[in-house]
Amino acid sequence: LCEERPATTTAFLDFLDGPAREAASLLILGDLFEYLAGDDDLESPFNRELCAALKALAGHGTRVFFMRGNRDLLAGEGFAEAAGLHLLPDPSIVAFGDGEDAPRLLLSHGDALCTDDLAYQAYRRQVNDPTWQAGFLAQPLAARKAVIESLRQQSESAKKTKATEIMDVNAAAVEALLRAHRGPTLVHGHTHRPARHVHAVDGRECVRWVLADWHDTATWLRFDGRTLSAEGGGAA
Repeated sequence: LCEERPATTTAFLDFLDGPAREAASLLILGDLFEYLAGDDDLESPFNRELCAALKALAGHGTRVFFMRGNRDLLAGEGFAEAAGLHLLPDPSIVAFGDGEDAPRLLLSHGDALCTDDLAYQAYRRQVNDPTWQAGFLAQPLAARKAVIESLRQQSESAKKTKATEIMDVNAAAVEALLRAHRGPTLVHGHTHRPARHVHAVDGRECVRWVLADWHDTATWLRFDGRTLSAEGGGAA
């Protein structure tokens, strides 16, 4: 979300004020912002409006959870408090109910699965390092924003020369993640290629759902405790 795409922002705010209020929980898997330079970047009117809308949803009774993406990896406890939500580690297992038989979803932002993109993975290791983050956050906000804008331009240029397959998830990385968590249904974003995939892992059939990017239209996955379904105007 950003000020330059008001139709997408309106779709998000309408979603929070509509379908999201019918849910017990809303789980956002990162890249909510075009970029967030740190919790002190929440003082802009645009970011304040987004946080207030999320907090209003939480006040209505929907529990809101947020997993950082590569565009908002600097979101911290200040953001969580301002938006009235709970931060989730990546990856996370979410159980719907009590007991060993309760339905479970495995959630991830998804960029860690794009292991064929070696340059991106090197960058990802750097910016997710706590020491690097502490040093970066110690810089003035304006300086951080300038660096991020430069990195965004470099990223867009690099995408034009990369093969499409390199920027998608690696099947072996997906299967390793599913295997490590005993094969629940996986939901992730980042690649913005909405689809339902089936993976054979150790003789078991595992399902992977990919979230869509939002282009002026709200699209989400709905989980009723048993099945997932794509919802919204842009649902695949």
